Amino acid sequence: MMINPAAHLTPSQAAELLVQALPHMQRYDQEVIVIKYGGNAMGDAATAEDFAEDVVLLEQSGLKPVVCHGGGPQIARMLDKLGLKSEFKQGLRVTDAATVDVVEMVLAGSVNKEIVGYISREGGKAIGLCGKDGNMVIAKKATRTIVDPDSKIEQILDLGFVGEPDTVDTTVLDATLKAELIPVLAPVCAAVDGQTYNVNADTFAGAIAGALNAKRLLLLTDVPGVLDKDKKLIPELTVEQCRRLIADGTISGGMIPKIETCIYALEKGVEAVVILDGKVPHAVLIELFTDTGSGTIIRR
Repeated sequence: MMINPAAHLTPSQAAELLVQALPHMQRYDQEVIVIKYGGNAMGDAATAEDFAEDVVLLEQSGLKPVVCHGGGPQIARMLDKLGLKSEFKQGLRVTDAATVDVVEMVLAGSVNKEIVGYISREGGKAIGLCGKDGNMVIAKKATRTIVDPDSKIEQILDLGFVGEPDTVDTTVLDATLKAELIPVLAPVCAAVDGQTYNVNADTFAGAIAGALNAKRLLLLTDVPGVLDKDKKLIPELTVEQCRRLIADGTISGGMIPKIETCIYALEKGVEAVVILDGKVPHAVLIELFTDTGSGTIIRR
């Protein structure tokens, strides 16, 4: 059974906590907050319930939360159940015709509706959508290149039906937010020719945040944030500092594409991006409504 810390507070202490949160609530009043909820950050039911409570509280406090989610572990489990093999190149899943059908079923189907259900159970009014709805996000085929270590010749990687956002139309999102609904978005998109593409959830969230001119983009992951070479959390970074840390190898591996998403979103007009650990109870509230914050905040 989970222990409710608020149960140990006196009424005066509880009131003081609310007063301390007030200036933060005022800062974000009527502002769009895009939250990328990753497959690895989803965790167990208790973690999902904490996240849903945070999202509902944001909406009730006058903010406009938009949830973009991934589902890599859930896709992997379904592919394994169906006996389909996954191949990865440069950290991206190669998506063939059979795999893209599974991706759409898992992301736009089961995972999306599960998150909607959690939010609904906490008293929120959520609506599940994907990039295809209302031509919200038109994708194009993602292109990646590698340099052959022997020949030194640049080669193009074919990732199959892996896409990246090309254009974003916020018509559906604007109407949804105006109706005081919480959009929950799956990163399944279509190209101009109607072909379905699997889009990286971080990239998708960055495109949505930029198009909505969001006040904050929160990338919930399974790590505390950006770490220095001693594995200590770096609380604040600028874009220029991020580029230096990538160049000297401090930022490496899977954190590089996350940082690239942060830079992209900032260039599109997002005020600040935060990378934080989604498995910490109420990480979203800690970041937005307390002085201490959570994770690494990146600004221009």
